[in-house]
Amino acid sequence: MSCFSCMTPRRKNARDYDEDMTPKSIASSGSRGKGSSAGARGIEDNGQDSNVARTFTFKELALATQNFRESNLIGEGGFGSVYKGCLDSDMVVAVKQLNLEGLQGNQEFIVEVLMLSLLHHPNLVNLIGYCAHGDQRLLVYEYMPLGSLEYHLFDLEPGQKPLIWSTRLKIAVDAAHGLEYLHCKANPPVIYRDLKSSNILLDNEFNAKLSDFGLAKLGPVGENTHVSTRVMGTYGYCAPEYAMSGKLTLKSDIYSFGVVLLELITGRKVIDCTRKPGEQNLIVWSRPFLKDRKKFVEMADPLLEGRFSVRSLHHAVAITAMCLQEQASFRPAISDIVTALEYLASQTGSSDRHKGGSLNQTSSPPLRRRDLENASFDVLTSSF
Repeated sequence: MSCFSCMTPRRKNARDYDEDMTPKSIASSGSRGKGSSAGARGIEDNGQDSNVARTFTFKELALATQNFRESNLIGEGGFGSVYKGCLDSDMVVAVKQLNLEGLQGNQEFIVEVLMLSLLHHPNLVNLIGYCAHGDQRLLVYEYMPLGSLEYHLFDLEPGQKPLIWSTRLKIAVDAAHGLEYLHCKANPPVIYRDLKSSNILLDNEFNAKLSDFGLAKLGPVGENTHVSTRVMGTYGYCAPEYAMSGKLTLKSDIYSFGVVLLELITGRKVIDCTRKPGEQNLIVWSRPFLKDRKKFVEMADPLLEGRFSVRSLHHAVAITAMCLQEQASFRPAISDIVTALEYLASQTGSSDRHKGGSLNQTSSPPLRRRDLENASFDVLTSSF
């Protein structure tokens, strides 16, 4: 779970790009929504209404962003820059412009357009349209006014209020719902491959949506157990078995989700070079705490000021520990995580302290309500 030399970031939100990321059968089906034939390896839309992505001219988007004025810049990442804009219909949007000096940004652009033209869910960001004029590559999304989860967790600005515990659980539930749609509703399943706090966007009500699907891959089907691909992603969030072997599974996303949960609990960045040695890697730092449930409370973000149910925190840490299991087969399925998190979110008003019990770990451990109500963490965290 430590550093992977092949994953060293080049800059904030940096990522590596592989050479086989475009799902060819989807590309051959076109980028339209409902009614598209995705072929044997395409994604079925399961009868849901699909919003057809609109094509924009570069002039339209330049006008919408006031010629990409610096004051409209709201974010930067490996793909390029993101600007706030206003279309002629008065719709406020976010316009992401490809970095023309990027390595394989064009492939990521294609994957993003195809994926978000076929996948629609309340917890996935909505793609309004795109521009592919000349060498310009731009994506137009719904505008998420509160920005990313990362912005609300780390390096808060003076006067900025930290997220309360119930809001953190709500965000976790929303993100889990989005991942559940990708894993369980899409056919074949989709491996997100870039789950991180900066890719979880928030609206005015702190409803969370997953964004940035340029690295997504179609999951294994039939008797296949994994997808082999070049190791890539964001440093610190990648599952250890994927980083070492390039074998990608749905459980790779579960590990990344566990890292995000750990960030929500602790308020710490997954990699923070400003901290002293031994605390710079969040996973490494957390291991001693995860081995001893008496220390679970010590993991809590100091900005919470103790305003949370200890029992709720213990259960959240238990779910996180299961997601971060070294062996992928021991990590729970996303549907079980959703059930567990929804239960926790519904119990946020309870101040009952945790009481002992047992939770047996199997090769694919289910997370059920009765497990959480009678949880013991000795077996759960034995691998840390």
